[in-house]
Amino acid sequence: MLPKLDVLSSEQVEAIHEHSMKILEEVGLDFLYEPALEVFKANGQRVEGDRVYFDREFIEEQIKKAPSQFTLHARNPENDLVCGGDNIIFMPGYGVSFIYEADGTRRESVMEDYDNFVKLAGVSGNLHMTGGNIADPSDVPDEIRHLKMLYSSIKNSDKCFMGSASNRERAEDVIEMASILFGGREAIKEKPALICLINSITPLKFDDYMAGSLMAYAEAGQPVVIAALVMAGSTGPASIAGSLSLQNAEVLAGIALAQCVNPGTPVVYASSSAITDMKTGALSIGNPECALFTASCAQMGRHYGIPTRSGGGLTDSKVVDAQAGYESMMTLLNAGVTGINYVLHTAGILEGYMAMSYEKFVVDDEIAGMVLRYLKGIDFSEDAFAFDVIKKVGPGEHFLAQKHTRKYYPLELRDAELSDRLPYNNWAKEGLDTLQRANKQWQDVLATYEAPELDPAVDEALQKFMEKRIAELTK
Repeated sequence: MLPKLDVLSSEQVEAIHEHSMKILEEVGLDFLYEPALEVFKANGQRVEGDRVYFDREFIEEQIKKAPSQFTLHARNPENDLVCGGDNIIFMPGYGVSFIYEADGTRRESVMEDYDNFVKLAGVSGNLHMTGGNIADPSDVPDEIRHLKMLYSSIKNSDKCFMGSASNRERAEDVIEMASILFGGREAIKEKPALICLINSITPLKFDDYMAGSLMAYAEAGQPVVIAALVMAGSTGPASIAGSLSLQNAEVLAGIALAQCVNPGTPVVYASSSAITDMKTGALSIGNPECALFTASCAQMGRHYGIPTRSGGGLTDSKVVDAQAGYESMMTLLNAGVTGINYVLHTAGILEGYMAMSYEKFVVDDEIAGMVLRYLKGIDFSEDAFAFDVIKKVGPGEHFLAQKHTRKYYPLELRDAELSDRLPYNNWAKEGLDTLQRANKQWQDVLATYEAPELDPAVDEALQKFMEKRIAELTK
């Protein structure tokens, strides 16, 4: 892997930490969940109403309990993932409500979309996980969506997946489903199989849904991604330094709660932060400021010795156009070169976290492959310098027929999966542009997709649990 790109000096990292400690000590955070307040009281923190004021020593002590890396287990052990260190994990978009069709029309996402994106991520050679709430299915009642989505993630792929974090009860449901799949609660506590996304409410608040979910996952020993989404200029200061200190305070408070509940709970230090477009008042994510938040997140995580998460192929565009391409390449490559470990929204995102697109998914998958190749770097072994081959071929000849070329071509020269590299005359026979090629590619994948085999007894147990819970939740 290539060396990490730092945008902050050590002094600036320390300054962010110091200002975050002042926020935690003097301003505090609101936790709208009584059990969380009781946990903090029991650990000696000052609680006034819903507000918690944190001691610096307490926060720093809790941070040290979080592991520097952890393994997330898949039902196919070949797809297990290590989060932390030099590892990078790519996964699809998350939490969208809409789908953009190839012609630019927008519609609500449905369960079929969720299934399709799990399958597309499952066969991808560049995406390491299938996701969590990839596309919120509007045709499934809200109270049972978490069950349907998790079952799809289990059934349609054997890669790692995320679980619901919409409230404590739903978190408990998906933890139970994971325990059915992997052989019990103790089994997943020993070998974590679920990871969830916990979002603070900026500025300086955790609601009962997020705090309850965080505590459920921590009690079960499952990793939690603790994220802040600061909109610089509206929910946070317009100054990036100010927003970084605010973000850091929120994330550290969430990490402290997880460690109080279950010391050693795997956590991921996460940023979703970006800017407010002052012309519209809307969130904007496809910009250099968002990239700076990502780079700073990577450094703060390394400072605390905790794995990190950011967004990936981010764009504000509504269509798969040049804007979508250049913004997504900037943000995804930035996540890679700065050392982010867990990249949510790698593929498919349009309209600033609001929508997914099948064609954008395929384009971003290609970008992810390019980024992974870039991060691999250059082989500087003696054999790779190829002196003997260069000497043998000599001036004016070519290397196409050399054994060295056959050896190194698959190792060093990445084949394009979507990008056009044909000579003009060959390309002109069909004349497909990127959008058309992407449209054809995802349809071809789904037409031939075969889900990996799932133990019939496990499948039956999962379905029985779902039937029981659906009956209870919809009565």
